[in-house]
Amino acid sequence: MKKKMSFYNSSIVRWEKLLLIDWFLLFIVLILCIIGIGSLYSASTGDWQPWALNHAYRCIIGLILVLILSLIKPEKILKYAYFYYLISIISLIYVEFFGVGDVKRWIDLKFIYIQPSELTKIALILLLAKFFSDFPIKKSGIIFYMIPFFLISLPTVLIMNQPDLGTGFMLFLLGGAIIFLAGLNWKIVVFLIFSLLGSIPVLWHQLYDYQKHRIIVFLNPQTDTLGSGYQIMQSKIAIGSGGIFGKGYLLGSQSRLEFLPEKHTDFVFTLIAEEMGFIGSLLVILLFMLLIYLLLKNYLYEENLANKIIIFGVSFLFFLYVSLNIGMVSGLIPVVGAPLPFISHGGTSLLTVFISLGVVQSIRVHKDKY
Repeated sequence: MKKKMSFYNSSIVRWEKLLLIDWFLLFIVLILCIIGIGSLYSASTGDWQPWALNHAYRCIIGLILVLILSLIKPEKILKYAYFYYLISIISLIYVEFFGVGDVKRWIDLKFIYIQPSELTKIALILLLAKFFSDFPIKKSGIIFYMIPFFLISLPTVLIMNQPDLGTGFMLFLLGGAIIFLAGLNWKIVVFLIFSLLGSIPVLWHQLYDYQKHRIIVFLNPQTDTLGSGYQIMQSKIAIGSGGIFGKGYLLGSQSRLEFLPEKHTDFVFTLIAEEMGFIGSLLVILLFMLLIYLLLKNYLYEENLANKIIIFGVSFLFFLYVSLNIGMVSGLIPVVGAPLPFISHGGTSLLTVFISLGVVQSIRVHKDKY
């Protein structure tokens, strides 16, 4: 009888933890999900299939996943950080030989396709949090930094070799930012920057021809308006044609007439800009800024190093997703293939952002006092 009462009381305490979740943050996420469902409904010319309904189901499952993860103590999640990383590396090697798709980036699990490169992002955040928690930086030399740089470079090289230059670049920036947060010396930062600049000629020769062409087209889209430059040219036309208030929901001509490629994935923000104009685009950007602010607010109250790294890593991950996607469709950076969180259609990327939010909420609800 005492055991039953003890289990009952512990269950009550556990479910009471849900009250400590940042519900305002989840409300912002819900709004972004609704915008995503509406955009995908418009992208399919007013049909729930094939994208909008699936996206709605995935968002519901994702929000439930956040609640479940929030009930798990963060130290239990972090305990297996090295294991998550190992599985990610094995998965990236697996897709190199047995991956499916036009480019081998997915694993076919029969009931779902998984893109390991997306899940590697949250695995890397947890790994670095665990590493710097186990081995704090105390005026260590450059040899010490070789370990985390290797841990970042290994998946980065595997992903770029798929080839997926955008995701690999994002992963490297994410890992580098976390190392800098953990206490990387400024002298080493300057050394790495100049080393990177000096290696540009070597890196250029390592790129695939289509990747070189993307960069050239980015610098001058008019060089191939019907080829590689077509996508960004049409994106700019759609964004500009939206004006201040947009053409109206379901009335975007560029997307309706199929001039805009990938309007349901990487270029979904272009569809929003065309139909909802500058005001709608600005609203979406402000929602993401508010989301990142709420995440960083948790970072400021956190004292545990591992938890601080996780919260910062997740915040920076969202920043990279949003800035790279919007910068790409606006022609500010080359086309790199970065989805817009909660809005773009894509199962694994959506799963990644929901897992990352769940881990942050786990840190929040298991903190004694905020």
